[in-house]
Amino acid sequence: MRFTVSANDRRILFGFALGALACMVAPPQPAMHAEEAARAVPRVEAPEEKKWQAVAPGRIEPISGEIKIAAPMPGLIADVLVKAGDKVSAGEPLIRLADKEVQARIASAEAQIAVRKRARNDQAPSSKASERRKAEDAVADGEQAIVDARSAFDRAALERRAGRGSDAGLEAARAALAQAKDRLREMREELRKLEADTATPLPTQTEGQLNIARADLWGAQAAAEKLLIRAPIAATVLQVNAKPGEIAVPSAAQALAVLGDVSALRVRAELDERDFGEIKVGQSASVRPDAFRGREFAGKVAFISPLVEASRNSRGQRNQTDVDVVEVLVDLAEPGPLAVGMKADVYFRYDTAQH
Repeated sequence: MRFTVSANDRRILFGFALGALACMVAPPQPAMHAEEAARAVPRVEAPEEKKWQAVAPGRIEPISGEIKIAAPMPGLIADVLVKAGDKVSAGEPLIRLADKEVQARIASAEAQIAVRKRARNDQAPSSKASERRKAEDAVADGEQAIVDARSAFDRAALERRAGRGSDAGLEAARAALAQAKDRLREMREELRKLEADTATPLPTQTEGQLNIARADLWGAQAAAEKLLIRAPIAATVLQVNAKPGEIAVPSAAQALAVLGDVSALRVRAELDERDFGEIKVGQSASVRPDAFRGREFAGKVAFISPLVEASRNSRGQRNQTDVDVVEVLVDLAEPGPLAVGMKADVYFRYDTAQH
């Protein structure tokens, strides 16, 4: 069969042939320089974690740590004098255990003192013995003054907590208690000087019996004081587990209350032991709480435990994949809206430790 090609088709075919010939004879393009190639390739940023020396999970806690209040001895809880959120100062009463037996001991000792003191006063003493008697009476009065001043302080604390008292009234009661303790120390020192003087006669049997009754009273009052559980520091009551009528036992695992100084906060983080040598006291850190995603809080390493131990986050039996950790405390510059117990991750910066 014979094909006929028109003039227009011949022009098109000729154009394709010239284009193919040009591609075959065109010189190769010069290779790009390394810098140009680098600019041409999109830059991939390193993961954010690579910008930090180490990362450790932790929890927010008071700057004082969580202070667990336990009973000093087994006993029935008579009164719970605080609630969660209350602010207390050092020495304020928190929980009172039942003290009926102790109060009976106090009443018995006071009755004995009254009898023994009348019998003693019926005896005419020498001048030195009279001085010793006065010193002994002053010490006894000083001991009772402390008991009275402590009771006044407790009333002032409870009244302020109930909104019926003031901080000024509480501090005045605290100052009076401190003065009573100072006076008692002075009185006891005077009595020791008289007893050390060879010219001072020994106590008579009646005087000795009075002194024994006074010692019994002081011991009973000390026992009563132990049944009133007090705040060890100025803090906020974070949790109250005690209820009137329950039996309290002296166990930290069964804390009656939990206190903490929340005027400042810190993070207790668990650092992988492999990063132990990289982190230093004074090193800067950024704290990222789970509750405030996208926000960072500045911190600084305050303490690194010298002990490597199992993570407290581990549950059940340990296995080969469990990680041993070092506790690190990171003080927060500003606590802001953070609350005790919040989970947070601590990112340790590459910087020089400040000692």
